[in-house]
Amino acid sequence: MKDLKILPCLALIILFIITVNNAAYAKIDLVTLPEREEVQLTIYNSADLTLVRDQRPLTLMEGQNRLQFAWSGTLIDPTSLDMMPREHADQIHVQEIVYPPRMRNLGIWNIHSEISGDVPMEITFFSSGLTWEAYYIATLSEDESEMELDGYVKVTNTSGEDYENAQVRLVVGEIHLLDKIAKLAERSDPYAPDEEPVRREVLMERARRAVDDRMLAAEMAPAPKEIVKEGLSEYFLYTIEGKETIPDGWSKRLRSFEADAVGVTNLYRYEKERYGEDDTMRFIHFRNDEEHGLGETPLPDGKINVFRRSEDNNYLHYLGADDTRYIPVDQDVELNLGPAREVLVKPTLMNFVKENFIFDRNGDISGFDELRTYEIEVENLSERPAIIEIRRNLDTHHWRIEDAEGLAEPETVDQDTFEYKLELDPHSTEVLTYTVRLFRGERAEQR
Repeated sequence: MKDLKILPCLALIILFIITVNNAAYAKIDLVTLPEREEVQLTIYNSADLTLVRDQRPLTLMEGQNRLQFAWSGTLIDPTSLDMMPREHADQIHVQEIVYPPRMRNLGIWNIHSEISGDVPMEITFFSSGLTWEAYYIATLSEDESEMELDGYVKVTNTSGEDYENAQVRLVVGEIHLLDKIAKLAERSDPYAPDEEPVRREVLMERARRAVDDRMLAAEMAPAPKEIVKEGLSEYFLYTIEGKETIPDGWSKRLRSFEADAVGVTNLYRYEKERYGEDDTMRFIHFRNDEEHGLGETPLPDGKINVFRRSEDNNYLHYLGADDTRYIPVDQDVELNLGPAREVLVKPTLMNFVKENFIFDRNGDISGFDELRTYEIEVENLSERPAIIEIRRNLDTHHWRIEDAEGLAEPETVDQDTFEYKLELDPHSTEVLTYTVRLFRGERAEQR
């Protein structure tokens, strides 16, 4: 028999073999496989994992056929290779795939066919090097009461293989892998002892749960791509409309969704211990639900850049950015846009007194009260009303607010933190004054 030629990445060759006297090979027909008819990529964003479904017509001879499959220069997992006929499944039997010794990145399928002619076949495997990530652009209205939210996904291909006219599906959700696909792709021997049954069973089952058998019939339209979203078990599946060509070494940006008039709440938060003595942090709050113009699907992890329109809508102001984690439906979202210079909070300790001393039998102090009086000046320099949260952290769980001039009772955040909330008009200032009593030592037990 002639030596089998190893073709470039993912090249396929059909070897037709006619046996004579059930012992010797009489003839070998070498036929180049046609181009792919379809390819589907299902890319997970929580792991370096992509399920590839490659569909091509194979010309089979009646009897025994051998198919050579080479993947040099790519990052596919050879232990995940699988083949199945899409028609005549009861007449075509994929018997096995054999990995020749001392020949890396090469497998040979043995196929027995009861018919001759072209048969559509599907080859599936896992690959590393195809990834996707989400990011968002939020544009606040001039009064900052609502925003436009545009979602995008960026697909990157470093797998070593070009994928032309591929249907792309993106999976949101965590997946557990026993092995890293990139490591499996680099093995000199596809199988190590005791690894094959567990790996194939677990990986293929997880992929089949995340991918159904329906194929997208619509061709690519000139309008922006629609991404069809559907829940599937513990995952969420985004299907990009039409077909995409993603060459090796390239990235492509695709629009995920756009939402207009998403209601938002602006607030400013001051907390010395967390953000620093001189900084007031600005936050944007919204909710992934129908009431806020969203809620159709979970939102994947991603960076959100926030802008605000000018009064005449001729240009945008950049306000800041934040990274957000996976956001389920009906979940609150809070974006930290960093320090805000338009709202200033300046606390000042005005008085400090100790009283109500307790002495032990030796005459030593065993407890007392501390009274600390603060004045907090809050200034809104912006053109819009400002909702402000001022958090104060204490060094004890035993405390009480006294003599709060013009203030309602603070909200208790936890055992040693309380919070005042107020709303200031544009270009206005308010001064808060309060006294906090701290119980020290045995006074904490007597309060």
